Amino acid sequence: MAKEDPPSTSKDLQELQKKLSLLVESIQNNSKVVAFMKSLVGQYLDRHPFLALSVLVFVAMSAVPVGFFLLIVVLTSLAAFVGVILLEGLVISVGGLSLLCVLCGLSFVSLIMSGTIIVSYIVVSSLVNYWFPPRYL
Repeated sequence: MAKEDPPSTSKDLQELQKKLSLLVESIQNNSKVVAFMKSLVGQYLDRHPFLALSVLVFVAMSAVPVGFFLLIVVLTSLAAFVGVILLEGLVISVGGLSLLCVLCGLSFVSLIMSGTIIVSYIVVSSLVNYWFPPRYL
């Protein structure tokens, strides 16, 4: 049998829920978010939340490798102005193949992380509902 929570814990949880709902509401009322959700891509991702989470994790994880690749491209382009054209082609080719390998690996990792996040969410929400059942007035 679950122990009764002190009133302060229940009050803190209600305050946290109120703050989170205000944050979600402010994000949903943002004009850019509303415009994106009305687009075909936004409607598709709204119907497929696992795909949306996978895309979000993939984009977040691929930002650093893509940034490094672009930095290498810019630096080798500067070196090409000095006369090292063959080296630039080689480095960009090797860098492009390396980026391809890293992005393929990141797509696999992002799918696994998305699955883990979804399973964790389901388990934690089930446990919270079990430990703190909703009180109906």
